[in-house]
Amino acid sequence: MEYPKELHYTRSHEWLKQDGEQAVVGISDYAQNSLGDLVFVNLPQEGDTVTAGEPFGDVESVKAVSDLISPVSGIVCAVNEELLDAPENLNSDPYGAWIIKVESVTATEELLGAEDYQRLCEEEE
Repeated sequence: MEYPKELHYTRSHEWLKQDGEQAVVGISDYAQNSLGDLVFVNLPQEGDTVTAGEPFGDVESVKAVSDLISPVSGIVCAVNEELLDAPENLNSDPYGAWIIKVESVTATEELLGAEDYQRLCEEEE
């Protein structure tokens, strides 16, 4: 399992990378491994508002449908539309296959560092 130190994480297994004025959001290696093979992704639209701790979309695997929980509040400025045709990219490259980019970011205080997130995952296993 990978836990890149430059990222921040949520207790619901999304990651966040601050990229200038934007925040890039995806799902963690732990999340994709737990979900199994992803077959569908339901994404928001550019311009949609997201709220920290609230669902902004979902992923469907061969096991279940799981909500994607926003790690921050802000406005969606980009959506990775490649995932609509290739949701399995989240399985093969969970830290390269981002889901959304958010601008006007607020509400980041609930994020975990890599070490704390790794401990959380170990406790859940």
